Amino acid sequence: MTVKDFAEQSGLRVLNLADNAGELLIRQAYCCDLLSIAMTKVPEGAAWVTVMSNINTLAVASLTEAACVIVAENAATDSDFIEKAKAQGITVFHTEQPVFDAALLVHEGLRAESGL
Repeated sequence: MTVKDFAEQSGLRVLNLADNAGELLIRQAYCCDLLSIAMTKVPEGAAWVTVMSNINTLAVASLTEAACVIVAENAATDSDFIEKAKAQGITVFHTEQPVFDAALLVHEGLRAESGL
């Protein structure tokens, strides 16, 4: 499932949709709020679900080649965060849903795409 497909199907609010969202594939969901762990564990192509919404989150997303970031639990975002996401070409979603439920959306989208 592409990031663009997920954006269209998930119902999550899009804070930034990267220019390459139609090409980037989401391979799995990954949940983690501790940036030092995420830096070494976020799989390439993951939809990273977190409550962390600062520019360091975007640096980790870029470093790990995450497909996108989902900011869950209605965590506050600011204009600096959104502008940095735009500058770095990172798709960012925002939701009131708990981390688990947001990750479940990704999982269900991947299952539906695979016909399961």
